Amino acid sequence: MAADGDKPKRVTRKGTAGKTGSHPTGENQTAATVPATDEPSAAKPKGSRTRVAKSPAEQAAATPDSPDAVTIATADQMLAAKKPAAAKAAGAPTATKTKKRSVTGRARSPARADTRTTTHRKPTKTRVTATEPSSATESSPIPVIAPTAETPSHTGRTTEFMEAAFGENSRLPEQLVQNIERIESLTQRLISALALRKPKNPGVEGPGADLFTTAAAGWVKLLSEQPERVLGQQVDYWGETLRHFAEAQAALAKGTFRAPPDEGPKDRRFGNPLWESHPFFNFIKRQYQINADAMRKAASDLEITDMTDRRRIEWFTRQMIDMMAPTNFLATNPDALEKALATEGDSLVKGLENLVRDVEQHSGEFIVSLADREAFRVGEDIGTTAGTVVARTALYELIQYLPTTETVHAIPLVIFPPWINKFYILDLKAQNSLIKWIVDQGYTLFVVSWKNPSPSYGNTGMDDYVTSYLEIMDRVLDLTDQPKLNVVGYCIAGTTLALTLSLLKQRGDDRINSATFFTTLTDFSEQGEFTAFLQEDFVSGIEAEAGRTGVLASQLMTRTFSFLRANDLIWAPAIRSYMMGERPPAFDLLFWNGDGTNLPGRMAIEYLRGLCQRNSFVQGGFALFGQALNVRDVTVPLCAIACETDHIAPAQDSWRGISLMGSTDKTFILSESGHIAGIINPPGKKKYGHYVSSHGFDENFDAWRAASEFREGSWWPRWDEWLSAHSGEKVAARDPGKGLGPAPGTYVHERS
Repeated sequence: MAADGDKPKRVTRKGTAGKTGSHPTGENQTAATVPATDEPSAAKPKGSRTRVAKSPAEQAAATPDSPDAVTIATADQMLAAKKPAAAKAAGAPTATKTKKRSVTGRARSPARADTRTTTHRKPTKTRVTATEPSSATESSPIPVIAPTAETPSHTGRTTEFMEAAFGENSRLPEQLVQNIERIESLTQRLISALALRKPKNPGVEGPGADLFTTAAAGWVKLLSEQPERVLGQQVDYWGETLRHFAEAQAALAKGTFRAPPDEGPKDRRFGNPLWESHPFFNFIKRQYQINADAMRKAASDLEITDMTDRRRIEWFTRQMIDMMAPTNFLATNPDALEKALATEGDSLVKGLENLVRDVEQHSGEFIVSLADREAFRVGEDIGTTAGTVVARTALYELIQYLPTTETVHAIPLVIFPPWINKFYILDLKAQNSLIKWIVDQGYTLFVVSWKNPSPSYGNTGMDDYVTSYLEIMDRVLDLTDQPKLNVVGYCIAGTTLALTLSLLKQRGDDRINSATFFTTLTDFSEQGEFTAFLQEDFVSGIEAEAGRTGVLASQLMTRTFSFLRANDLIWAPAIRSYMMGERPPAFDLLFWNGDGTNLPGRMAIEYLRGLCQRNSFVQGGFALFGQALNVRDVTVPLCAIACETDHIAPAQDSWRGISLMGSTDKTFILSESGHIAGIINPPGKKKYGHYVSSHGFDENFDAWRAASEFREGSWWPRWDEWLSAHSGEKVAARDPGKGLGPAPGTYVHERS
């Protein structure tokens, strides 16, 4: 232990020298330790402040001979003090106990927190200049000085380093501190939000063990019967990978890197020029393509005879390929990296904010928002066509819209929208509202707004929905004093409308004058892209989940539909929101898409098992009210609209169901675009055209398509021609009155 005379005192402000020691609150633990004068120690007055660091110029201007002068380490001296070993190697003198130590040297001695080890030593006054630091300055440890409001942000080399590294007047340090604080807060919110996730039946989370067994058995069979094919796959993959690496290495060595020509189809994910011009990103992209080709080939070569299993394996293989795209990872996404650098990391923090918001809004589920949830108000910005709620039950509200013409067609029109989503898809903005357009053409229009079921609706089934159809038809006929009406069914509501028409036919009820089907499936012999989800493992899982919760939750359905177009509906939106930090767009159609509803548990299982799995409406009859309903009993005049790129109700499958109906007056229109945009296609935009044909339904869809004629613009006017011919003469317009309240009613505002 050093002698008592070697231990310095602590100096405070002028005339307030105090003993060295630890303040009970720790306030003085960061004060610089400097040698005191020979004056007796005095208690430090309350409220005194520790002197802050001065710049080198301020130190030179200070009077060194003053007993109150305090020297604090500058940034340059702190950097120099971090290399004592280097100073010794250079022959720098080292302060000893017998040498006189300068004020600067002793100022850099570590402060002692324990007063029992503190002794008093008479100081030796030494003049210190800014240009000639003492040897002790180079070797003594530097205490950390607590920052105060007067402490400058950067001094000396620190400022030079910041400007060289991050540019002049960089805001990175302040921004970084703010971002760290935001990240800590967001992390806690994310943990809390994830805790809200309710456990689900394993059957709805992934395929059952049977599919994995089938895939493994197919690979083993291929290996045992045709080992050369398996080895050939591996050799081809290894050879392609090594060749790719060698070519890239050779190009880099020559300094003449040039991306090889991309012979595949244009991939929007790789639109950034760096994917072609930058060696690293181009290498990653090409290797991903090699991996993807190898996985697709391996899946297609499996010895699997059952086509359903084969289609499922190939579908899940595509999902894995899409998920592992380099664009889905920050380190290999040039767009996200460029945005992060340009915003000094702020885009990543905003992305975390978006992620937390999505998890919170979806009760712990990872579901990316496709549109800004606060951008629209139903009844204010969208769904604004004037109307009146004329009926309300536990399952639906019936809306009658105000006429905009003096006369209307005598026969009223009722639209049954799907209850998977909400009806205002037909009434977004005025310029693309199908509801407003129909009213403007002179029809008395009624539209159903379905209840968003809670768990208490678990025992509501298909029979309850068909009963509601019949109730609505009765009410419309009473309100309009007409013997007949025209009806429209959209998607699942179209399927249920076909069941209702079959029931009416068997009962001898002829109240329906004509029917229109929007993107409707009635023949499920081909399950299309839903094949992966309509097998027993998934349906059993859904049945167990619905039995436990009472409903098929909207979040589960949203996730299922999104995976049908994963790149467009999951990965691309996730990249924009979570990596780029962009807010979801204010897009009315995508806003509606995110406003899903639950399905009653019993209804969902009856639909999945009776219609989708067993296809009983076509084969054997769908049992309802003691009768076997069949698609061939749909005999009313009908018009069907399908969409060319529809992935939910493919056009060929929709056409096939219409061809099986017993009606002798059938019209089929094929619209360009998909399940929603193909239907919501107003005439003014002329964005998508449509196909019509008089070829009939005796052959298959391909024959109908080959004989069809393309027409520019919307199909709406063509349908109006057909509908007006089935709607009777004109009568005075019908005013619905005040009813139970204005459109869009109350049920439409209920969120899942």
